[in-house]
Amino acid sequence: MFGINSDHINLLSKLTLQRVVNAVRVKWSFHYSKLVKKPVINAQPISITIEPTTACNLGCPECPSGLKQFSRPEGNLKQDFYKKIIDQTYQKSYYLNFYFQGEPFINPDFLEMVRYADSKNMYTATSTNAHFLTEENAKKTIESGLSRLTISIDGTTQQTYESYRKNGSLEKVVEGAKNVIKWKKKLKSKTPYIIFQFLVVKPNEHQVEDAKKLASELGVDEIRFKTAQLYDYKHGNELMPTIEKYSRYKKLADGTYRLKNKMLNECWRMWSSCVITWDGKVVPCCFDKDAIHQLGEIEKAPLKDIWTSKSYNGFRKALLTNRQEIDICQNCTEGTKVWE
Repeated sequence: MFGINSDHINLLSKLTLQRVVNAVRVKWSFHYSKLVKKPVINAQPISITIEPTTACNLGCPECPSGLKQFSRPEGNLKQDFYKKIIDQTYQKSYYLNFYFQGEPFINPDFLEMVRYADSKNMYTATSTNAHFLTEENAKKTIESGLSRLTISIDGTTQQTYESYRKNGSLEKVVEGAKNVIKWKKKLKSKTPYIIFQFLVVKPNEHQVEDAKKLASELGVDEIRFKTAQLYDYKHGNELMPTIEKYSRYKKLADGTYRLKNKMLNECWRMWSSCVITWDGKVVPCCFDKDAIHQLGEIEKAPLKDIWTSKSYNGFRKALLTNRQEIDICQNCTEGTKVWE
């Protein structure tokens, strides 16, 4: 059973009348669109994801950023451009996710960007591999007003950790977590809410209980176990866990695999949130890692116009009619139900 924690309270504190009205309108437009089978948009996104950088210090095997497999350019989000986006959106959008591809702390202006969003009373979240959480950065992270910090920790021994987090150091991850926890206490701050995220794959599935113990010992607020998105799964994959509840995939009688859940012709994210790359391309969601489905550019039009544009609604229409034909939806668990 899930209770109300400090993170929920912090998120609720960001709500204003204008943001609440917008959120209600988003919810209504989503359900009405499903009913009439065509996109109806009469609100702005609740949540925005902004990409601080595409660069990463690790080389994880299922990550295009770590593998340097992007066809799009690599770069860092510029602070003036970022502020332009926030100024356009903060009155109605209240959840800001600083993560798409890349390691956010590589961008030297990242924490200043967090601070700016916090000054607009936005809820701010990011995900990190924790290799840059030095004493100095940990202190600055607390002072920035960051609401939630997710730390990826995919193993409790170096050998297991680096089997997925290539070029990574578990020691640095633990040290980084300790630094943030220490400064959070020292500065008597209620934020950020600190989450350990454990991506369950076959090489580390035996350390799930050890991860829970480590999280408890360090004093993080929560640990979450995440199923891995695997690009090549139809005929099995060496990373696919054997513990069924931690796998997105189910083995069929013919020996092949498919997603456990049946894809529905709907997706809440397409009515509630959008993703903006470091150079201002607007894409549907975090599954469009290489920004193939570009729906607009912030440099050419404000987000509110892109959000209701013909191209955006065309993508929504495709979701409502035949989502299975959209490539980036093939591995997604959003908008699914258990197969009958």
